[in-house]
Amino acid sequence: MKHIFDEVSNECSKLTTIAYSTSFSLGIRVLEKKLHNPIYGIYGFVRFADEIVDTFHDYNKFQLFEDFKQDTYKAIENKISLNPILNSFQEVVNNYNIDIKLIDTFLDSMEMDLQPQVYDTKKYNLYILGSAEVVGLMCLQVFVNGDKKAFEELKPYAMSLGSAFQKINFLNLFRFAQRSFHLSASSAELNGEYECLLERLDNQRLDSSLH
Repeated sequence: MKHIFDEVSNECSKLTTIAYSTSFSLGIRVLEKKLHNPIYGIYGFVRFADEIVDTFHDYNKFQLFEDFKQDTYKAIENKISLNPILNSFQEVVNNYNIDIKLIDTFLDSMEMDLQPQVYDTKKYNLYILGSAEVVGLMCLQVFVNGDKKAFEELKPYAMSLGSAFQKINFLNLFRFAQRSFHLSASSAELNGEYECLLERLDNQRLDSSLH
């Protein structure tokens, strides 16, 4: 009867994806049917980790995150979890041999969000790597299904796409903050970050057009 539990787990990841991201859900629908559940599984895992650090402010986020982190590793090792989201994710990890280092890097990046940070370029790039680029690589491992040559060829593009999505998300958050808190254009620190992100996005587009 394990297959019934796995089906329920996959459905939970799908519902999580649909509830939290219309664009990601629509994107998954254009993929081959066999790829739907694995990508839902990755998104569900990523979303729950992000939800802990970004939303549950009235709870002990440090403990919640540590429990989630340990439960993730246990699920992967035991090939089962009573948390449907983690059960779905471990199935993807084990079926597609997703590198555990990608998961480590992602969780390390999420952990950075548990408390305020001062970001220099090095730390900023590290955060982008963990929060976005490695997620693109997890999805890529599903797409290539063990083809190491294809993975290495497509790796930089998957990382760049994940990075671009995250930076666009930063810009959207900044614009939301401007509207919500009536931030003025004279806010030098915030506008400096905004201009920096815009410049980096423009540079990425330029690099892409040259290759």
